[in-house]
Amino acid sequence: MSTPVIEVEGLNLKYGEFHAVKDLSFQVRRGEFYALLGTNGAGKTSTLETIEGHRSATSGTVRVFGQSPRDRRAVRPRMGIMLQESGFSPDLTVRESVSLIGKLTERTDTVDRVLGVVDLGHKGRTKVSQLSGGEKRRLDFATAVYGTPELIFLDEPTTGLDIQSRDDLWDAVDRLRDEGSTIVLTTHYLEEAQQRADRIGLMHRGTFHREGTVSELTRTLPGAIRFTLPATAPALPLRATRDADGKFAIETFGLQKDLHTLLGWAQDHAVELGDLEAGPTRLDDVFRAIGANDQ
Repeated sequence: MSTPVIEVEGLNLKYGEFHAVKDLSFQVRRGEFYALLGTNGAGKTSTLETIEGHRSATSGTVRVFGQSPRDRRAVRPRMGIMLQESGFSPDLTVRESVSLIGKLTERTDTVDRVLGVVDLGHKGRTKVSQLSGGEKRRLDFATAVYGTPELIFLDEPTTGLDIQSRDDLWDAVDRLRDEGSTIVLTTHYLEEAQQRADRIGLMHRGTFHREGTVSELTRTLPGAIRFTLPATAPALPLRATRDADGKFAIETFGLQKDLHTLLGWAQDHAVELGDLEAGPTRLDDVFRAIGANDQ
């Protein structure tokens, strides 16, 4: 149980002269929800394709369940993959598509149960070509979770889904986690990773820019207090900058303390803090800071 589900050690991937992934090392623990995020061209897709067994490493070691991911017979039946585009035959029905994937994975399940998970039971006889974009994504998810695999890759799982379908998908993921599945997520919706991931690997230029829990990542940048002031307000008790829209901003690593100071000052001077907002750094702020550091 202590053996990681995924072990990556010194992974390098090259395409000719282009070094896409550079000495990358990380692990994903059993039962963990791990989000692998990255800027454009960071090497995230190449890394995942190697872990999933679709690509060979230039050098380094990758193990899934202690085996090479290229050993499809040993690894593939224990793994479910939801790609950005599934490539289902447009002439197959929804039921036929799920049944085909079920046979290929060699996992035990029923088509009716899986279609019920994604609310596609009423579409069983519908051809894939006749599905909406959101329905196709739900079909992608259904085939990935057929047989409740031990390890599930979700690549942009909620793209094209409406709010209710997104909620339903995450409810299904929560149930899979309760049953012991390990989840690896890639997404451009950073709030999904912030809300759900146990740990995050943030890739940039082929390696990790940072890795850790959401709290560990967001603590690397200050929180912010933003507000407006009347023109007659006295000098602020804390150092602040003023945005182009006239709002004042205080950046701080001591959010609670500085907010208390600011509110006390406002009360003592009968000053109204308009449009007051205060909060810790979000994951998207950490993401933006990567590009800012390159400038």
